[in-house]
Amino acid sequence: MDYQKLLEQGRNFIFIGEAGCGKSEIALNLAAALLKEQDRPVEFFDLDMTKPLFRSRDVADSVRALGIDVHYEEQFRDSPTLTGGVEPAMKDPERIAILDVGGDYIGARTLGVYLPFIMRPDTMVFFIVNPYRPWSLDIDHIDGVLGEVLGVSHIPLSKVTFVGNPNLGLRTDVAEVLEGIRRLKASVEEYVPIAFFGVREEIAEDVSKECDGMEIMPLTLYLTYPWEDN
Repeated sequence: MDYQKLLEQGRNFIFIGEAGCGKSEIALNLAAALLKEQDRPVEFFDLDMTKPLFRSRDVADSVRALGIDVHYEEQFRDSPTLTGGVEPAMKDPERIAILDVGGDYIGARTLGVYLPFIMRPDTMVFFIVNPYRPWSLDIDHIDGVLGEVLGVSHIPLSKVTFVGNPNLGLRTDVAEVLEGIRRLKASVEEYVPIAFFGVREEIAEDVSKECDGMEIMPLTLYLTYPWEDN
């Protein structure tokens, strides 16, 4: 994965997509990688307002131990909350800002507040597509989710970069990843390119050998069920 090339394109990185598609996992891995690639501080914003499971904030202590600043707002029941500090980070060229936006179109509503900064050339919006999730099974489902997210956030399609995440969890094997990549290329790449694919780090090299020329992001899995750790 060429992270320097990514830094040439932007310094603010926003992650959107279907719930459970792997946004947080890829966002966390990008934050860790960019911290190593350059000298600016990396600020990570967990903007997920809609679900209590698998949020970046659940591993905030581990991520902070890497040297990444993690920001989120505690919730009271289902009350919507806004996390502070997003605008200053996005405006400051001396910082890297990563926004993990959860909850499909419900969570994406908050992005409208930051639209002037999102439309800047130094901001990239990543739409994560996982072919093993129910609402990413074909182009019609993918278009439906994306349309809802862009509709409430007012982000134009031209601003969106597609990322594939063909993962089922800790037990995902090479064959399953390759099948997921095949599905994504067959459905999505007829219309838009996929910038890179997230692949569990233990099998990333093997997948790369089978997918010559594709950008592969090796993923450390930060967010797992407790019973999957052994």
